[in-house]
Amino acid sequence: KPFKFSWFHINRLVVLQAFTLIDQNRDGFIDQEDLKDTYASLGKLNVKDRELEEMLKEASGPINFTMFLNLFGEKLHGTDPEETILNAFKMFDPEAKGSIHKDELQNLLMTQADKFTAEEVKQMFASSNIDAAGNLDYKSLCYIITHGEEE
Repeated sequence: KPFKFSWFHINRLVVLQAFTLIDQNRDGFIDQEDLKDTYASLGKLNVKDRELEEMLKEASGPINFTMFLNLFGEKLHGTDPEETILNAFKMFDPEAKGSIHKDELQNLLMTQADKFTAEEVKQMFASSNIDAAGNLDYKSLCYIITHGEEE
């Protein structure tokens, strides 16, 4: 049967990518230093500690993946899902080719935070447009996720 994406899968993918980018020291938690490093990587070097503390106070405790998922989910509510998902994939496509290699995507999905199972990845790939070189067309995947597969 074709793989049906639920909002759970979509949010998990989007949030996983954001969490992975922000958790700069890879300790499984987002702290003030991670935020500072993330802003610096984006060219914003003059972020005040007070601003970072305010951001961290939005969470009721340490920001692990689950906490981040809850916070991020609230922020995603009401956004265009196709654009949101597309933007998440673009984070892993710095050359803007419109694709991500399936091995890289599988590694991310199965090793980071709230892991996909091998079967979930297999089902997703079965619904995906993958070329002979193994590059997954994430734009068409985003369309399938948000509009469903053509019968």
